[in-house]
Amino acid sequence: MITIENLTKYYGTNKAVNNISFTIKDNEILGFLGPNGAGKSTTMNMIAGFLPMSDGKVTICGADITKEPVKAKQNLGYLPEIPPVYPDMRVREYLAFCAGLKGIPFTKRSDEIERVSKLLKITDVSSKLIKNLSKGYKQRVGFAQALLGDPKFLILDEPTVGLDPNQVMEVRSIIKDLKKDHSVIFSSHILSEVSAVCDRVIIINKGDIRAIDTIENLEKSYSSSLVLRLKIKGARAKASSIIEMTEGVKEIISIDDEGSEIFAFAVQLEGDAETVQAELMSELLKNNVKILEIYTEKPNLENVFIELINRPAKKTSLSDLIDEIVPDSEKAPAEEPAADEPAAEAEEEKEEN
Repeated sequence: MITIENLTKYYGTNKAVNNISFTIKDNEILGFLGPNGAGKSTTMNMIAGFLPMSDGKVTICGADITKEPVKAKQNLGYLPEIPPVYPDMRVREYLAFCAGLKGIPFTKRSDEIERVSKLLKITDVSSKLIKNLSKGYKQRVGFAQALLGDPKFLILDEPTVGLDPNQVMEVRSIIKDLKKDHSVIFSSHILSEVSAVCDRVIIINKGDIRAIDTIENLEKSYSSSLVLRLKIKGARAKASSIIEMTEGVKEIISIDDEGSEIFAFAVQLEGDAETVQAELMSELLKNNVKILEIYTEKPNLENVFIELINRPAKKTSLSDLIDEIVPDSEKAPAEEPAADEPAAEAEEEKEEN
């Protein structure tokens, strides 16, 4: 397990990461989400020991990354946002160099390089100079060095950047397979990618964690009302009236003509969606309205992400909380600074004279 406690990072007076804490469990895939500048890469760099923290603690399998960096990093593979490759090295030469840095015994290096090369499908470019590779292949080579030594934990910062759609699918499959023996934390701007592979997600913005949970729980807890999509044939006015009168219907968001007799409705629901949908169908059929299509749109990670990122951050300081709950009219006026004592005494003597 990796434990992150009260992790904080300042750049000058700017707080890039604000006292965050979470854990990375064994055999899980943890997604790290946030807009540009949210603090994702800074956090990953501190966990991996590449960037000193201003405050806090990172423990990897019981070893403090600051006090026991060699022991902690033995369990860690890291792929930064920009792969740490040497352009004038050949792929196999570079991987052999990285294997040496990781302390892999010389007799085992060749087999280990072969293993990660096959996994990332870079065997066919092993003799090429890295500078002559495409961006996607450079990304794969960087991923391969992170896997050398078979570390228990992997930190991947935007691992699919620069890959074509087929390569993205392959990397997703690799990440899923790695879960059997590893834990993976990775960041991505592609929300569908995170939804496809992650067990839990962390959403961060402006250095603050906004949510940590499974995708399913986040979608249930943070998304707004469900939307029912309904398509009927004819009887537009009758259908509209029935929809409006059905208990649990909050609003008809839109009514679009799809043809001379076919109409589509988007209906915002509240309460138990299944019950509302069943009641609505019953009423429509009872009134001879022909239903061509009906389904409920489930909330998705994109809705949750947008809602959380745009939500104001929680107040954390006592002064912030006081400013929020105490009206200005009830606040005690600020005390004026006391007059300088020698100056006050001189003024008194002047008046007596």
